[in-house]
Formats: sequence, structure tokens, C-alpha cells
Amino acid sequence: MEIDRRRFLGAALALPAAAAGGKIRTGILGIEHSHLGGKLAAMQGNPDFEVVSVCEPNDATRKAHARDKALARLRWVSIDEMLADKALDLIVFEGEVKDAVPFGKRVIEAGKHLHLEKPPTNKMEPFHELAELARKRKRLLQLGYLWRFHAGTSLALEAVKKGWLGDILMIRATINSDRGADQRAVEGRYPGGSMFELGGHMIDRVVGALGRPTTVRHWLRHDTSIKDTVKDNTLAVFEYPSTLAIIVSTSKVANIERHRSFEVIGSDGTVMVQPMEPAPVVRIDMREDRGPYKKGTREIALPPQPRFIKDFEELGRAIKTGTPLQYSYDHELLLHETLLRASGEIS
Repeated sequence: MEIDRRRFLGAALALPAAAAGGKIRTGILGIEHSHLGGKLAAMQGNPDFEVVSVCEPNDATRKAHARDKALARLRWVSIDEMLADKALDLIVFEGEVKDAVPFGKRVIEAGKHLHLEKPPTNKMEPFHELAELARKRKRLLQLGYLWRFHAGTSLALEAVKKGWLGDILMIRATINSDRGADQRAVEGRYPGGSMFELGGHMIDRVVGALGRPTTVRHWLRHDTSIKDTVKDNTLAVFEYPSTLAIIVSTSKVANIERHRSFEVIGSDGTVMVQPMEPAPVVRIDMREDRGPYKKGTREIALPPQPRFIKDFEELGRAIKTGTPLQYSYDHELLLHETLLRASGEIS
């Protein structure tokens, strides 16, 4: 009996904490991305998560951030140590695009769930291999696109799916930025420039509403007077059988919070979310009473939408219950394919 008890306790200790009903023990792999601080805050404020370790493979980057307050409570480890830690349930990747898929594959092969910063790669096949590996190993794969659980875009997509807006004629989405030299250098590595770096946030919502476009056209231009070659003025148009979707991403715009928007135009109603952050405003125009909305115009002021809170609530739910994420492997694959089409990487 004592031998059986010891075996049971040993097996329980070998399991990740979440599998035994405890907290979701999490490691941070890579620390370069600007979203790291927000994601750390979201996890540290969620009682389901315990962020325990951090790894930065680049020595210079690690030394530059060694005293960051947000990382001070975490244990610094090597990537091999992190992957070998059987008590870790989840690894959150916040490094460079070039490292996302190679490191992501190692995470999945080590038996961990993976939250992956966007965009994950500028190629299709490596990401396809990663997604299929996660599917085969039954490990969760979540991409870090911003607006998936945003109350404003969720309201707009609900109106689309329930038919309250009539025929959906057009979606217009804008995600502008005001990039400095360092970030322009990052975006300059890829032919899609601003569309590749930021357009995916809005493409994610368009694909969520309409699925795969039949045709994708793009205009990827360098139009500022800045002396580099970054595609900083970009536009993509998606054609569907009876709908057009337009995504705009420009890299040099003042007061960017006021110039990010998501608009759905239907034959019987229109929903527009602008600004997106920090406290969204939703404007609804209806031809007649539909669903919860009355004929005419109304404006809904939503509370502030802190980034990543809902994403990690969803990820925590899926890990704890052993059930799928709301956004499937197939959604992530379709989103990435569509982003690469809009960025000029594939046709």
C-alpha cells in the first residue's frame, strides 16, 4: 500500500500543475516584443496563472532587460531548462518573428501549450507544420492577435452572424501606427511592411466574420519622406461573392488611438467601432428594428478594454478543462494564409 501511495504521489508531482487542478505554470520565452508587459500583467492578474520563469536566448537582449521590474520576480533559465521543466503547462513566446516557429515547434515537442506572438512567420509551410504538430500532439496553439475578444468587434460580428444588418456589403478596418526608427527597421525586413506587422489584427476579425476571401489584392507602398524602404502605406482588398473587405495600415499617423477602426456596412444597418482603445465607442445605424437595436442611430460607450485579459481567460479555460480554444487550428491557418496573401508573400 505504501509503495502504491509513493507511486501515486510521484506520478502526481510529475504532472503539470494544471492537470492536477493547480495553477497554470507558465514560462516566458523571448522578451523583445512590445506586448510582453501587457501579457505579463494579464497573467499575473489572473488567479489561474503562475508565471515562474523567463528565457531570452540573445545575451545582449537578456543583459539589457535583466533589471526590468516586470521580470524581477521570475527565474531566469536557459531554453533547454525551460523545455525540460515538466511542471510547466504553458510557454508564451514574445521574441522575434524569425524565432517564433522554430522555438514554437520545440515547445510543442516538449509537451507544452503555446501562446505565440504575431505575426508568427512570413512563410506558410513552416506555420502549417507547427499548427499540425500542435493538433497531432493535442497541444493548444493561440496566436496573440489583439481584437479577438474586444467587446466592440464582438458586438459587430454578432450583428453579422445573426443577420441584423441585412446583406453584408463591406467591412472597412483601419489599424494605423506611428513607428519610430527601431520598429521601422523591424518592419523593413518583410515585403508586407506595415500590413504584415499590424494588418493581421484586423484580418483576423474579417476572416472570423466572412471566412476565406476568393481574391486578395494589395497595394504595398513606401510613401512617407523617411529615408528607408519600409512599406509604410498599405492597403488590402478582399473579395467575397457579395462582400468587399478593406484593410488599411499606415505607419506614420499622429494620435493613432483615434485612427484605428472596424466598420461593418450592411444593407439594413451599419456598426462602426471607433476608437478601438482605450474606451471603445460603437455607433449603430439601423434601417428598422433588428435584434436588440432600434431603428435609427445610437451610440454605445464601452468601458476600457485592457489588452490580453480575455485571451488568457480563454486560454486558461481551455487548459483547465482540456477542451478546444474558441479559435481553432484551422482558423489560425486560414488567418495566416490570408495575412500572407495581403502582404504579398503568397498569391
